[in-house]
Amino acid sequence: MQRSTFTNHYGHIALMLTALLVISSLITAPAISADTSQNTGSNTMKVTIIYDNTAFRENLKPNWGFAALVEAHGRRILFDTGTRGALMLANMRTLGIDPGSIDDVFISHSHFDHTGGLSAFLKQNRKVTVWSPPSFRGAKRASKVIQVPQPRTLYDGIHSTGELQRIEQSLCIETQLGIIIIAGCSHPDMETILSAASQFGEVYGIIGGLHGTRPESLAGLKLICATHCTRHKKAIQRLYPEAYVEGGAGRILEIAATVSAH
Repeated sequence: MQRSTFTNHYGHIALMLTALLVISSLITAPAISADTSQNTGSNTMKVTIIYDNTAFRENLKPNWGFAALVEAHGRRILFDTGTRGALMLANMRTLGIDPGSIDDVFISHSHFDHTGGLSAFLKQNRKVTVWSPPSFRGAKRASKVIQVPQPRTLYDGIHSTGELQRIEQSLCIETQLGIIIIAGCSHPDMETILSAASQFGEVYGIIGGLHGTRPESLAGLKLICATHCTRHKKAIQRLYPEAYVEGGAGRILEIAATVSAH
């Protein structure tokens, strides 16, 4: 009789311990789920290079110039428009990007290899807001044009350095890793660009044309995707092998808690 009582008592304890373990797992599970959902939330960023001097994908056409689709914080932003509108639109079709899905166009500077495709694009979608440096006057067909002479916030988590040295603005996106800069040609010196971008947060990396940027001025950046007019690609790759990502039309970078390039 005592053995039966002891066995029942032991069984009740075992059941209670099992129940506690189940409850504990249920309580901790949502925390993991929340972290996972956060990785695909408002701080997730995706950049698809549409137009570049080289092609990362064989079915896309390369040409001198630069354009990219930036998806972040609920906005789809066309960053620059390359040289030839027909080629940019053809690459967009191949990439499955509908011009009508674009919310904004961000023009870095007035040079034709960054603005040449704008007119052709606006024939497909005039409803966009064009964010333009004051030195560029060629966005008259857009329904709304906003000049950006000074650093400012465009939307929550999306900023502009403003037109630096009267020639170029860069786009700055807040991510979980820090600020990602999208640059057209980096005509202003890199120190000026990094200083302007850092007012929005710690800079994690840069994507775009780096022109004659001294490789040493990129020290500390954890992501460097050099495209278009970058003169010192090999030196940058040699100095920063862990940070360097090759660009090219069709390259996609996804930035959340980590960086994925494909």
